[in-house]
Amino acid sequence: MATLLRKQHAQAGWRDYLELTKPRVVLLMLITSLVGMFLATRAGVPWQVLLFGNLGIGLCAGAAAAVNHVVDRRIDSLMARTHKRPLAEGRVSPAAALSFALLLAVVGMALLLAFTNPLAAWLTLASLLGYAVIYTGFLKRATPQNIVIGGLAGAAPPLLGWVAVTGHMSAEPLLLVLIIFAWTPPHFWALAIHRKAEYAKADIPMLPVTHGEHYTKVHILLYTCVMFAVTLLPYAIHMSGLLYLACAVGLGLRFLHWAWVLYRDSRPHAAINTFKYSIWYLFLLFIALLADHYLLLNL
Repeated sequence: MATLLRKQHAQAGWRDYLELTKPRVVLLMLITSLVGMFLATRAGVPWQVLLFGNLGIGLCAGAAAAVNHVVDRRIDSLMARTHKRPLAEGRVSPAAALSFALLLAVVGMALLLAFTNPLAAWLTLASLLGYAVIYTGFLKRATPQNIVIGGLAGAAPPLLGWVAVTGHMSAEPLLLVLIIFAWTPPHFWALAIHRKAEYAKADIPMLPVTHGEHYTKVHILLYTCVMFAVTLLPYAIHMSGLLYLACAVGLGLRFLHWAWVLYRDSRPHAAINTFKYSIWYLFLLFIALLADHYLLLNL
């Protein structure tokens, strides 16, 4: 009890507030936002948009993550992966975290309105609310399809980057959103299998908890096939060239390999290894898109 009280009254440091923003997740989102920006133009991206546009998107994403910490603090305290988070251990109060989230959101929106355009700002706000309110506040506890439906908010950054540069939407950035949307279920369900017991303890209806591991593995394999097909579409619509196609096929086949290994249960720790590969997969796929874009410009 004394230890718990000390934790609850411990002074929060800047690292605790940084952790509230889920910086590694936000970094991956910003990489896809950057790619969206550079793909949107044949000329250079204005430095104000590049700097303040991504800063605004990142701050709003951090605000959504902080709200997630507040809503999920009970769940986090029950799970080994998250039980040392600032709210779960009482180092940051819910009120302080919400105030921090509001500050991040206001500053982020102000930057987007000042340095990009209203459409980019309002789409970013919609993404923030989609993750913080619709997914975290409702879908996560309501349905085992939570990550499928709620994944749209997390798939928005390349669209936000594109719109920040152009001021309008088109088919190309929506295709980038579709890639991340299709990637999200196999990415997150692999982690859910690895953490199945913890999600069950926290009473969260993740697919492995409600429908079993075999059912989830089948759906991971199916969604990976869908994702693989979707990643070929940039080449099919002449948005990218052969460099991207080769990378998409190579990376996609490796993802399919891991999905098959997980389905067959042929290796130990297949679920967490699939999850780890999925992070590198998305990063490398978008880097390949960017490299291909500039290769085509120089031909």
